[in-house]
Amino acid sequence: MGRIRLADISTRAPKDFDKETTKAKTQEILGQLDELQNLLYAESKYAILVILQGPDASGKDGVIRNVFTSMNPQGITVKSFKTPTAAELSHDFLWRVHEAAPAKGMVQVFNRSQYEDILITRVHKWIDDDMAKKRMKAINDFEKLLEEHNNTQILKFYLHVSPEEQQERLQERIKDRTKQWKYNENDFAEAKLLKEYRSAYEDCFEYCNDIPWTIVPADQNWYKEYIIASTLLATLKKLDMKFPGLKKSNQGY
Repeated sequence: MGRIRLADISTRAPKDFDKETTKAKTQEILGQLDELQNLLYAESKYAILVILQGPDASGKDGVIRNVFTSMNPQGITVKSFKTPTAAELSHDFLWRVHEAAPAKGMVQVFNRSQYEDILITRVHKWIDDDMAKKRMKAINDFEKLLEEHNNTQILKFYLHVSPEEQQERLQERIKDRTKQWKYNENDFAEAKLLKEYRSAYEDCFEYCNDIPWTIVPADQNWYKEYIIASTLLATLKKLDMKFPGLKKSNQGY
């Protein structure tokens, strides 16, 4: 597969997708996800790691709220990776990520992830290209470790938002009282670097693709949520999970 060029990929749903029909399909999928996540938890044979990456205001929080809260809270956790703490910086860059990897039976959602250490760090020249390539290899090895040694199914989504839609959503954080808590003045400065971020992401797609990425058109929330929900559904279905039989009694919990 050739290099992915984000500038050549639409940020909107195909024209043949009807909004209301798609939203209805998504609701059906969410019901199935609830049942399959219960089965995943009961069998405790596989783990699911969902990685959400994308520019500021691409809709990561909305996906978590509208897709993943339909599941049993006992079987799903969300980890947001923000600026590393002093303790985290004193370890290797994957230390804080590995600590949050999902246990068998669990769905773990990463709001940003290990990829930040080859994205923002490159855009701002905090690491050079040689170090970035070493980190990419480490990320590939890390994901392979999770797959091969913990039966972890990894889904990687890039939320592909247009500059125009991004700016509109950032402005909403100023005007809409229900979204003002999200406002961060630095987001506007980062938005000016969208071209540089896209280039860094394209390197991720090319060199960290042992587990393939899904590029999700993210200008329309209803389509974005449908793509992510349907991809997760297909992943859970292919596992061919079964409820375990009766277990022998154990003392204690």
